[in-house]
Amino acid sequence: MASQLKHLVHGMGTAMEAPTWPAIAADEAEAVLAHFPAAGRMTGLHWHSPRPFSAATLVHTTNGSFLLKRHHHRVRTVEGLAEEHAFIAHLAGTGVSVPEVIATAGGASAVAMGPWSYELHRQAPGEDLYRDRLSWTPFLSLDHAHAAGVALAEVHVAARGFAAPARRQHPLVSSFTILPAADPVAAANAYVASRPALAAFLSTRPWQAQLARLFEQADSDLSSLLAKQAPLWTHNDWHPSNLLWTQEGAVRTVFDFGLADRTNAVHDIATAIERTAVRWLDLGQGADDAIADPETALALMAGYAEVLPLSDEKIAAVVSLLPLVHVEFALSEADYFTAVVADTASAVMAWDDYLIDHAAWFFSPPGQDFLRRIALS
Repeated sequence: MASQLKHLVHGMGTAMEAPTWPAIAADEAEAVLAHFPAAGRMTGLHWHSPRPFSAATLVHTTNGSFLLKRHHHRVRTVEGLAEEHAFIAHLAGTGVSVPEVIATAGGASAVAMGPWSYELHRQAPGEDLYRDRLSWTPFLSLDHAHAAGVALAEVHVAARGFAAPARRQHPLVSSFTILPAADPVAAANAYVASRPALAAFLSTRPWQAQLARLFEQADSDLSSLLAKQAPLWTHNDWHPSNLLWTQEGAVRTVFDFGLADRTNAVHDIATAIERTAVRWLDLGQGADDAIADPETALALMAGYAEVLPLSDEKIAAVVSLLPLVHVEFALSEADYFTAVVADTASAVMAWDDYLIDHAAWFFSPPGQDFLRRIALS
């Protein structure tokens, strides 16, 4: 019990918090590993992840080290995990370094036990330099940003042969149904209507008017720019703590494909910039004109362009998309907090702070300056 009490996870802000999902216990891990004969016999648990939306632990066994991850079935079912595992397997087949997904005795890539879904990955090569850093914190150096851009383009090249359809409806997935629509407000209405808990949460808010205002401020050519982009399965959560690194500062392994879905390359680039080049946790603290780092965005794009050249049209699409690229995932977070964990305060933060305030900053003078710097790359 003492170790459970000491385990804290990242919150929606800067503070560490008690976990929504309890840490995986040793006897629980042993019972799960019995379904994965390739893992061998457990010898100990050596780390618990601070990520908030699931529970994960590093398991040492007689056959090596493995990451065991547990999800509530309302977040991920075995079938839902199989969607992202198929993408991981495809990337591995093209030579991209991704964690090896371990199969059960029956050949499945995950197992359901009680209300939980479990997946097991062999510990991947590379240094976990950002393991304890928050998702919204930047790269340690511009060299890391450049290397991350190179790796992102390599993943996009590898993903071209993966033709699976878009994922089924899950919480916490970066789907892509609203922004490319000719009528994004109507698409947002359909998105919300299909999620009853989210609809109930938003029913007391002028949410359609708020979104309409953001869409009106966006580039009028955004939907046409997005319509020209080739569909592609993408990572959709490209930040440095989802990458393992070499001692020389290159990306060694890409992991955590929980948000992966069929979007396009421009969406993934914009997401990567939005995740890493703006210090969102400092927004509203009195220095909103100084939270952006265009040099990080430019370094990431320069690295990407070494593998896949970025045309003026693609750069324009990235710039046009950036203010709104977080909209759909923020809605998904609000759905998770209302439908799965009944955490209204975090749902409010997902809507007000992450969806509305992030987008509004991009339309402010410092946000517009940031976008202009990228557009001139």
